[in-house]
Amino acid sequence: MDIHPTDLRRIDLNLLVSLDALLAECNVTRAAERLHLSQPALSAQLGKLRQIFGDPLLLPAETGRGMTPTARALALGAPLRSALKDLEAVVCHQPSFDPFTDVRTFQIAANDNAMTVIGLPLIEKLAAHAGPGVRIAFRTPEVALIASQMERGEVDLLIATERLVPGNMKTRPLIDGRFVMAQRKGHPRGTGPLDLDAYCTLQHVLVAEIGGRLSGYVDEALDKLGRRRNVVLSVEKFMLVPEILRNSDYVCTLPATLMTRFAGALDMFELPYDDKGFRLGMAWHPRNHADPAVSWLRELVVRLIPG
Repeated sequence: MDIHPTDLRRIDLNLLVSLDALLAECNVTRAAERLHLSQPALSAQLGKLRQIFGDPLLLPAETGRGMTPTARALALGAPLRSALKDLEAVVCHQPSFDPFTDVRTFQIAANDNAMTVIGLPLIEKLAAHAGPGVRIAFRTPEVALIASQMERGEVDLLIATERLVPGNMKTRPLIDGRFVMAQRKGHPRGTGPLDLDAYCTLQHVLVAEIGGRLSGYVDEALDKLGRRRNVVLSVEKFMLVPEILRNSDYVCTLPATLMTRFAGALDMFELPYDDKGFRLGMAWHPRNHADPAVSWLRELVVRLIPG
């Protein structure tokens, strides 16, 4: 009986390895030694192979020594050897990634803080570390969807504060950052020390990940102190703030790392209360842990961390 393609799932692939050895040796004893099997075990496998192919495959030689392959066995020899070599190549293949020659589009989810602190250096320096085939698509992480997006492979890497990282992902901390207050050069407040009363009185720009809000992380910290600051403007992106501050008397609490980009136009001051800061990290789905392309991206992010 010939093998039908759908019958392959019922065949032990080890039987095909044994058949290859039997055809090469034409001797059960030598083939058993080659396969590190006992002769009775290999004889039992030969019996199963005869049932599968509906052919004796190997017959006792007329000389009494060894075995003679049938016509069917001779026809199987070359394609079987080729198929086993292909299978071996698949099993032994070690995937690799060359960023200068390979083509890959990476999907990175990064909140605004992560985008300004880590995303911008990555964008600016990508060309020096990869060829034209490597592209990056950034998106804003959606808390309710990010876990399923990573599960489905729609997001390769999440860069965000720890509270946004789903619990079942692989993680690596990147930055322990702090916030500072920024104001324009020549601000009427001057450049003297900043106390809590002055801080709360100033007109603040709030960066809110959820658009339309007029309170955030800083306001929660101030509330614990029984204080409230004067928030007069809310925007969704940190990168909008420097231009707003340069053209107004507003102030804003920003990541210190971002402020280093605008030191020529803005003055920076330590906050007048105990700021717990923030931790940025990256996360990826466990199935991507050994992906050489995603591994390369993770290591590149680490190398490009400011400071």
